[in-house]
Amino acid sequence: MTTERFPDSPDLPKLGKAEFAAEESALREQLLARQRELRAAGARSILVIVSGVESAGKSEVVNRLNEWLDARGVRTVAFWDESDEERERPRAWRFWRELPPRGSIGIFFGSWYTRPIVERVFRRSSREELERELAEIASVERLLAADGTVLVKLWFHLSEEAQERRLERLAREGARALTPWEKRFRSRYRRFAKVSARALDATDASHAPWHVIDAADRRRRDLAAGKILLAALERAVQPLEHEPENATLVARAVAPARSPILAAVDLSSTLEEAEYRERLVTARAALDRLTWKAHERKRSTVVVFEGWDAAGKGGAIRRLSSAIDARLCRVIPIAAPSDEERAQHYLWRFWRHVPRAGYVTVFDRSWYGRVLVERVEGLASAAEWSRAYDEIAHFERELSRGGILVQKLWLHVSPEEQLRRFEERAASARKQHKIGAEDWRNRARWSEYEIALQEMFTHTSIPEAPWEIVAANDKRWARVQVLETLVRRLEAAL
Repeated sequence: MTTERFPDSPDLPKLGKAEFAAEESALREQLLARQRELRAAGARSILVIVSGVESAGKSEVVNRLNEWLDARGVRTVAFWDESDEERERPRAWRFWRELPPRGSIGIFFGSWYTRPIVERVFRRSSREELERELAEIASVERLLAADGTVLVKLWFHLSEEAQERRLERLAREGARALTPWEKRFRSRYRRFAKVSARALDATDASHAPWHVIDAADRRRRDLAAGKILLAALERAVQPLEHEPENATLVARAVAPARSPILAAVDLSSTLEEAEYRERLVTARAALDRLTWKAHERKRSTVVVFEGWDAAGKGGAIRRLSSAIDARLCRVIPIAAPSDEERAQHYLWRFWRHVPRAGYVTVFDRSWYGRVLVERVEGLASAAEWSRAYDEIAHFERELSRGGILVQKLWLHVSPEEQLRRFEERAASARKQHKIGAEDWRNRARWSEYEIALQEMFTHTSIPEAPWEIVAANDKRWARVQVLETLVRRLEAAL
């Protein structure tokens, strides 16, 4: 079968051993030199995706690349059988946690393409579901490329006749057993080629192009893969071209000096002690019951806490987490990223903490630091924080598609109440550790944070992951609202 994407292979003579050896030697030397430069620069990473028809020798190519490269800077991951740990999380989790850090090369043998293609080939998914999966893949590759990852996507092709000849020879010679995939796809070549061509067409982009390699001649195939990787390494070791500050800015309305969303919050709400105790006990009991019910149904929950300094996040988190059985709940405090985390896309460290099916993860601060503190303090460029709105929405939709309930909470206080709490902390020996120069500096930039918050709420309040703005001038009111909000979401979801 031929398609525009997979044309008939040219009738080329086999490459001789001597000619291959000469080309291999020069290629390997260049690959090692560029790999050392990549590691020394430490600015970008290479991600090689190995895909293609069965019997095209994909595993042989992976072995060859590992032979040619310095193993200290390469990590190869074969994605085939899913573990229980992987099945209990969104599909993307297993790929995100294996992404190569800056300065290194990752080889994905199998990837985020495998399951969507296979499910469509065997008619376990619809055409619309395949298109949605491909759109999600294109989004992931776009955000990785924008962060500096150089994507090398290799598709190894054999014609239907060439594949059948190779399978017959393997069976006749008994050199190795046929893989489960070779057996399953042998009679489905044409459908596999059709679905795969659609996948390549939908995800072929300048920042993540597909390279279709004829696999009829093993030696030509391996050299072709090596030369494509060398070209990618040569691009990766060039100095990074800094984006103009407005290069990737999405056209957005100019934010007002004050946030109308926050201005509409009634901060006068209070609770008397007796009512507070009664509602707190009721909400805690409901939360305990609902989180166990969610556990039985394999539904996970992610709760995101953000808010002004001294807004009472710590106290609210303690009331929330103590209402959930400790076997089900983890609290993840987010501070400045470590060196390991800085070597990855900024969402990587949050993907690491995605809970298993049926569990609860509470983030004390979160991925919203990119569009708040990193934006206001100049730790991220305008291009970086501007594209983060779409990246965050993509991340949260992936969590939701994986069956995770996402609840985001912003604890809001007035500037006057924040000042009162700051002064109280500064005067108390027991609370002085909670106040520092950074808190006062952030307070001085209140208006800048309000502008950032207005855009954050506007562009990241999606149906799958809504924001709840909690009036927190009264701590009792805030704590009850936090628990009751999560109870409502769980009741609706379950």
